[in-house]
Amino acid sequence: MVSVDAVDKVIDVVNEVAKDGPGVWPAQARDAKLHFVSGKGGTGKTTVAAALALTLASRGKKVLLVECEERQAIAQLFDVPPLPPTDTQLVAMEGGGSVWALALQIEHALLEYLDMFYNLGFAGRAIKKVGAIDFVTTVAPGLKDVLVTGKIKERAIATDKAGARTYDVIVVDSPPTGRIGNFLDVTTAMRDLAKTGPIRNQSEGVAALLHSPDTVVHLCTLLEAMPVQETIESVAELRSKELHIGAIIINRVNPPYLPEEESDAIAEGRIDSARIEKSLADVGVRLADDDLAGLLTEAIDYASRLQAQQVARSELDEVDAAQVELPTVEEGVDLGALYELSAVLKKAGA
Repeated sequence: MVSVDAVDKVIDVVNEVAKDGPGVWPAQARDAKLHFVSGKGGTGKTTVAAALALTLASRGKKVLLVECEERQAIAQLFDVPPLPPTDTQLVAMEGGGSVWALALQIEHALLEYLDMFYNLGFAGRAIKKVGAIDFVTTVAPGLKDVLVTGKIKERAIATDKAGARTYDVIVVDSPPTGRIGNFLDVTTAMRDLAKTGPIRNQSEGVAALLHSPDTVVHLCTLLEAMPVQETIESVAELRSKELHIGAIIINRVNPPYLPEEESDAIAEGRIDSARIEKSLADVGVRLADDDLAGLLTEAIDYASRLQAQQVARSELDEVDAAQVELPTVEEGVDLGALYELSAVLKKAGA
């Protein structure tokens, strides 16, 4: 029997580690087999998804990284030619892990679906020629989400010749938070498309997987008002649909460059210009009056942004979900930057 005092000490240690580190990866996400990464546009969800895939591969897992918005963003991140709509290996790691990529294309998925469930491979190619695919997905927009999630499920349960799962884990660069709830709620979409038959049966299997503990949804945000608000709303929406939240990933977090005890005063315009001028002179930097005034204005603007970030952070802290922070990548996002972000995720326990 562990004493209450011992438990309290362990909690204190964990809390201290969390303060100093990037955050703590939620336990359920460690065991998940399917990770959806979403976020408001511009928050870096594709970069985070790619970094997460590298992190899981570094632990010896065979990972499939799925792109479902037909932007070829994954190819750009990994500096490879545009990806086909079939599994393509991107990275092989020394420990046996690997990252594969799948750039989903709606047209390809629909033709494959018709062939798989209706034996209409030839007919599918025929309707492609007359533009019926665009017509079908426009008239029944929910069908796009059914096709994409269905393909993801098919890859999630795929097995090799020995009967083992082809992939240990799948990471999906998902639609943004404004669409993620409807995207994952395929059961609702299918109520409008089919009452019975293969489409209905398959969608029920997809829904079961997406609502199972094997699936988690991570939400990327920035410490800005609109992304934070959209993240909070998405958490509520996803939970109302009984989908599992993984981590809230706060991207592009920078260390503060102003003393914490002076930041609020500076934001309000109370700044000791004489002390700053003297400090600069002490290190051999002498500024003209206009240049000094410009520097002080920049400091006030920066302090105001810090205040806004603190407000945003306090709002996120009200959400019952694990948080992980990722730093700003100074040199732009390339493969090296992905490994840098992967190291931070690994430190958090991903």
